[in-house]
Amino acid sequence: MERPAWVPRSIDISVPSVSRIYDFYLGGSHNFEVDREAARRAMEFMPGLPKIMQANRAFIRRAVRFATEEGIDQFLDIGSGIPTFGNVHEVAARASPGARVVYVDHDPVAVAHSEAVLADLDDADVVAADLRGPREILAAPQVERLIDLNRPVALLLVAILHFVEDADDPYAAVAELSDALAPGSLLVLTHASYEHVPLPAEQAGGAVDVYKDIRNPLIMRSRDDIARFFKGYDMVEPGLVPMPRWRSEQAPEDEDPYAFSGYAGVGRKA
Repeated sequence: MERPAWVPRSIDISVPSVSRIYDFYLGGSHNFEVDREAARRAMEFMPGLPKIMQANRAFIRRAVRFATEEGIDQFLDIGSGIPTFGNVHEVAARASPGARVVYVDHDPVAVAHSEAVLADLDDADVVAADLRGPREILAAPQVERLIDLNRPVALLLVAILHFVEDADDPYAAVAELSDALAPGSLLVLTHASYEHVPLPAEQAGGAVDVYKDIRNPLIMRSRDDIARFFKGYDMVEPGLVPMPRWRSEQAPEDEDPYAFSGYAGVGRKA
């Protein structure tokens, strides 16, 4: 396999990457055949996976606009992935000029591309770090430069927590990040679940097994388990709901059934 010039030498391009699979679902070009093969295998069980990812992106844009309407102009996006059209810094800057954004990802390809996209911007940066190490994220110089933790922040954890196993205690990681935020901050979150998937759970489980096979287990949590991440937050209406039901401009009945797979919510820190 020929190594593209934009790929860091440290990357093993023979191993599938969750962020590059996500990029493929969204129609991006920064993925390899190994990623596309894994994505196609998952889609054999859940052909609507791209629709789910598109619903995630649409929710992010709505949530960022909501945050700016609430007066928030700082965003910490953890598990940000490979840059795509309509990224957080673009949406935030249009709604609130001067808004500051720090992206965080542990995938070197995602970080490298973010660095290239953000190279000429003063109000956005990227950190190479893992959600499971919240102290390292909060202490990163990029965060210290751009994010004032004494003012409200929008913390984005979109399509990331379902890749953190219970053994790694994702609730503790979210709680530690939340403890560092000022009152009035927002937690913006989406999470995969078997609930509302328009397939038998056994068939959807085949797609989950593909992620397990590539050593990136996909943890499908219940609505009650997902709601636990919002401890210490007051839920913003309409609460924790399927993605198209969170303040969508489009009538839910016009959405693809797969778009309802999983939950989305925004909470405000008390």
